[in-house]
Amino acid sequence: MTTTDDLTAETAAPTPAQAPRDKKTKGGLGRYLLVRFLLIFPTVFILVTVVFILMRATGDPITAALGGRLPPDQLAQRIHQAGYDRPILEQYFSYLGQIAHGNFGTTISDHLPVTQVLMHYGAATLELACYALIVAFLIGIPLGRIAAAHRDRAPDATLRVSAILAYATPVFFAGLLLKLIFAVWLHVLPVSGRASTIDMLTLQTQGAKTGIYLIDALSIGNWSIVGDVLQHAVLPAIALGGLTAGVFLRLVRTNMISTLQTGYVEAARSRGVAERRLVNKHAWRPALVPIITVVGLEVAMLLGGAVLTETTFEWKGLGFQLVQYLNVRDFVAVQGMVALLAVIVAVTNFIVDVIAALVDPRIRY
Repeated sequence: MTTTDDLTAETAAPTPAQAPRDKKTKGGLGRYLLVRFLLIFPTVFILVTVVFILMRATGDPITAALGGRLPPDQLAQRIHQAGYDRPILEQYFSYLGQIAHGNFGTTISDHLPVTQVLMHYGAATLELACYALIVAFLIGIPLGRIAAAHRDRAPDATLRVSAILAYATPVFFAGLLLKLIFAVWLHVLPVSGRASTIDMLTLQTQGAKTGIYLIDALSIGNWSIVGDVLQHAVLPAIALGGLTAGVFLRLVRTNMISTLQTGYVEAARSRGVAERRLVNKHAWRPALVPIITVVGLEVAMLLGGAVLTETTFEWKGLGFQLVQYLNVRDFVAVQGMVALLAVIVAVTNFIVDVIAALVDPRIRY
């Protein structure tokens, strides 16, 4: 016969299945984050290796950049000084050693350390990517909520088609179209650049430190320059952010609809809970978890799209400068810039994985 004390003891004591689960919960996050961190190194290694092989497929970088413009003896001397006459494997391991010490080489066309080029132009690309992400969040997430709330009705169909068009439209075409409408026809926004010439000179003379114009303008308290910088950022941010906004819209819509069909939501609906409350209270937050996990992938897409966006709007960042170095066949600069972008994407994905694991415990297992 079971007594009250026996029932109390059974309730208080952890079950055999519960104890291992508690240990798994504590160790699962650490193991997951360790694995994700260690994956950064092979990812960067593979990308750097692929870029090195592709850059060497046309010969040594000195000949590719200066061949035909220097006498043969000077060209041979430059090749020997740079070490490009050594065996390819020796060059490869030497390059890996340089990267490990933060040395990405020296550009052939303008004789600048690649690290200096990366720091100078990287701030502009980072600023543009942040603007584009803000646009994607402000457009994609609210419209995804609207599409889910009006599932299979006219607003939903319209928004889904719009998301597909936004994702499928080439970034450079969207940029040219925006420039034509808002800069050429309406004359309401600047056509190119990061800021007007006068404001750029003001930032440089008054001690711009970060290279991110908005932060520098705020640091000196010049609100006129802040407005000018934001005006120049509108069209590039919309052109680049619209691509990601389409992805966010479809993700939010799909996950909110999936959540609205779960058992606990159906039970709440059967009790007479208003549909708006179901959307706002039960379906909204779970739909944001996939957005967090996708942000890391979208950063790579934004950096790739930045090449076309920066060229279209003459936004002098890494993408714009990368095109200039490709035009003069400066493969040393191209190698260093691509290697840095690989590191940025790998580290960003790791940070996103950490945030996603903290938000959604299911990811740890």
